[in-house]
Formats: sequence, structure tokens, C-alpha cells
Amino acid sequence: MTFSVHSSTLAITRARTPGDLLQSLACTLAVGLALATLSPAAFAAWDLQQLMDSLAQNKSGRATFVDTKYIALLDKPVESSGELLYTAPDRLEKRTLKPKPESMVVNGGELSIERGRQKYHLQLQAYPELAAFIDSIRGTLAGDRKALERNYRLSLEGTAEHWTLQLLPLDEKMQAVIQRIRIAGVHDQVHSIEITQADGDSSLMTIEKLATP
Repeated sequence: MTFSVHSSTLAITRARTPGDLLQSLACTLAVGLALATLSPAAFAAWDLQQLMDSLAQNKSGRATFVDTKYIALLDKPVESSGELLYTAPDRLEKRTLKPKPESMVVNGGELSIERGRQKYHLQLQAYPELAAFIDSIRGTLAGDRKALERNYRLSLEGTAEHWTLQLLPLDEKMQAVIQRIRIAGVHDQVHSIEITQADGDSSLMTIEKLATP
């Protein structure tokens, strides 16, 4: 997949491959799933639509994360950790604290990245594949099953006590980067988000919801 970028964003594409950027965005955007509050009654008739309806109730929240990336070229996995924040309908932020501070914010149609003294801003309309990817995740956060199924083939396994939602990209360009996304949870908590890339690299993010102050 090729992105044409302006000079102000060239450093991003040099530092990260499209797969890396999509992987980070997936983790950032999926925070809304981790912050959803599902009522006990929601599990009475457990199915995909029930999960979507429950996710649609999510408004905002905070969580901590530990993200472990498994890269074929490296002997050991790469680990990062920090905090996730979500404010409906379309603002998500990933604040990495370790090993180095970094902030990634998706707000409406803009992606902002801050790394040390470097700051970058991307308009999503200039990146159709990224925009489609983000809209797909936003469909999940909004509980919009129809929007989600325009971009992914969905399957839900397990029960309310232990469930896994799998997302398989339908678009060929997306398939060239992301093979699948698997979101696992127990009752009203998402415990992990696993992303498998087409090249075999993968990441696993474990999430712990924080109490709202």
C-alpha cells in the first residue's frame, strides 16, 4: 500500500511503515471498545447485534494499556505502555509513556502525532485507506453494524462470560496490510486486542479500564 504525503508528514512514513501506522491506529481507535459499559441485561440474548447495541451506549472513558509487538526481524518483542482516552463520537487518544513518550490523537478528520519536539498533522481525506480503516473502527464504537460490515466480515464466538469478536478486512488494499483483528472480552470488559498483519508480524494489547474521576 502506498501513501502520497506532504513534506510535513514525510518523517512519519520514513519512521513507520503503513502497517505500523495502521496497527497503532487500530489500537488507538479500539480503545472505545475497552471502555464500553455493558449492562447485565444486555447479555440475556447474546449475539452480535446485542454486542453492537451495547457498544453504542459508550460515551467516554479512560484505560491503561500494555502493547506487545512481535516483529519477525527482532529477537525479542517490543513492549510499550501508557493510557487510552475516548470521547464520543470521534476523539480518541493514545498516550504512550514507556519506553518513550508519544501522543497519537484522532479527532474528527485529523490525525495528530507528537513525538518529543516533533509534531505532525495529517488530514485523513488525503489517505483513503486510513480513512476507511478509521471509519470502520468508528462504526464499531458507534455500534453501527451495517457500517462495520461494509469493511469487515464479522464473527462473534463464545458467550458473555468469554467472547471474541473477529474482524476480517474485505478491501484488498487493507488485506495487504492487516490479516485480522481479534477483540476478546469477559462480561462488560474488553481484555485484549490482537492484530495480525499480512506479513506475519502481530501485536497484542491488554487493557485495564480506569475508574472515571
